[in-house]
Amino acid sequence: MQVLENLSQQASPTYNLENPLSDPNFANLIKQELEPIVKDIDLKGVYPQQFMHKVGKLGGFAQSVPTELGGAAKGLKATTQVIEAISNQCMSTGFIAWCQVACVWYLQKSENKYLHREVLPKVASGEVLAGTGLSNPMKHFANIEKIAIEAKPCDGGYVLNGLLPWVSNIDAGHYFAVVAKIADTEDYMMAIVSEGDFPGLTLRQNAHFIALEGTKTFSCVLRDVFVADQFVLSAPCDQYIPRIKPGFILTQVGMGLGLVNSCIELIQRSNKRLGHVNYFLDDQAEELASELEMLRLRTYTLADRIDAFEGDYDPELDREAIQARITAAELSLKAANSAMLHAGARAYLHGSPQERKLREAYFVAIVTPALKHLKKMLHHMSASTALV
Repeated sequence: MQVLENLSQQASPTYNLENPLSDPNFANLIKQELEPIVKDIDLKGVYPQQFMHKVGKLGGFAQSVPTELGGAAKGLKATTQVIEAISNQCMSTGFIAWCQVACVWYLQKSENKYLHREVLPKVASGEVLAGTGLSNPMKHFANIEKIAIEAKPCDGGYVLNGLLPWVSNIDAGHYFAVVAKIADTEDYMMAIVSEGDFPGLTLRQNAHFIALEGTKTFSCVLRDVFVADQFVLSAPCDQYIPRIKPGFILTQVGMGLGLVNSCIELIQRSNKRLGHVNYFLDDQAEELASELEMLRLRTYTLADRIDAFEGDYDPELDREAIQARITAAELSLKAANSAMLHAGARAYLHGSPQERKLREAYFVAIVTPALKHLKKMLHHMSASTALV
């Protein structure tokens, strides 16, 4: 992977908080502490908590945070590269790294000064781990399902009730976001909560997945949970959610970039032994590498444009983020399928790296916003433009 190669070629051992990708310590952390436990994460559901804390200490989760809020101010490009580098080795861990930076993104984009002061530094540094909680509302706003949480205003805040089916990278003390419809209105509110700090909020683990097991994914039950105003990201959030949406979607592309790169590496490894017959397969390593580089360039360029945009909503940025995310899902499926075919029978053994990549690729296409969800949004945007 180019990002990892660049890391390993850095001459200076001095760590620079403003850009962890400039320090070989980041590559060494992945090599020494993530790579040895990848199979346990995948097959045994081991949660790489200490690795996550160490990424945070290196500044990996603070890349998008402005300097005035204590961050590196390197933007979404550097954020996406962190997810990309981790996903190259283990996409389960790349996914929970994305969960962490998504929560950081929510917090930094809020106008709540209490959250900026008391919560953002803990999440951005990896001291406290965090999830996203936006699967249900993202689908709700795309007219796919009903909103799951209701909020009743009360003195000093809101009382929340409902059930979120699956939220990842959460545990006792981990923060995550909730979006709720405000009772008797057409408005919504968005807040940060955590089990243990908000009475009435409980976590349940009632499902096992074919991949992404080591991600601390729970159902979240909220029964008369009081959320004080100081934990509210925005209310109403009709302008806030469009503000965070492009960055939320685009940073997920990092998972696909890392996965596709690792599939290309597997194909090249298979070709050392089977190149004479693999030559006849579609989707060769060189073709996939070309598509990967184009997606990487588009993603990095768009990340810089999102950072530079100062308004609440730009439909073109939204559209391009959705399209990049679609490309990441489709290219992940293509690359993982090719890696399986290039390896042949060896890939069909349970626990093979190609089998894991195939399962992870389907996750890129299924995790919210899923491929069908993304295409629905893109169709709606195109239809709306046609009517103008």
